[in-house]
Amino acid sequence: MPGHIGWIDLTVADAPSLRDFYQSVTGWEPAPVEMGGYQDFCMHPPGEPQPVAGICHARGQNADLPPVWMVYITVADLDQSISRVQELGGELRRPVESMGNMGRFCVIEDPSGAVCALFEPAKNP
Repeated sequence: MPGHIGWIDLTVADAPSLRDFYQSVTGWEPAPVEMGGYQDFCMHPPGEPQPVAGICHARGQNADLPPVWMVYITVADLDQSISRVQELGGELRRPVESMGNMGRFCVIEDPSGAVCALFEPAKNP
C-alpha cells in the first residue's frame, strides 16, 4: 500500500553477529538467504511464516552503506517518485533495480542526507 513501510533491512559488516543479537533480543527466527558465497538473513517473528526484516552484510551494492536500518517505503509509481525526489533537492543513491516478480526499488537520499529505499510492488496482471 503506497505510503507504508513495506520492509526494513539492517546492513552491517558482521550480519551473523547481529542476527544472533536480534534473535536473542526480539525472539526473531532467522532464515538464511543465499547471496552467492555468503548468506544474509530474513528474520521471522517466533512461529510466523512471513518475515518482518532482513539482516544483510555490507557487501556488493551495500558496501558503501553505514550500519543502518534501511526502510523501504512503498510508492505507487517509482519513476514519478524519483522525479519528485530530484525536483525537491534529493538524489538517487542507487538506481532502480528489479526484485523479480515482487517489484522494483531504488535508494534515495533526502535533502537532509537521510537515506531510504522506495519500493514499487509489481502490478498484478
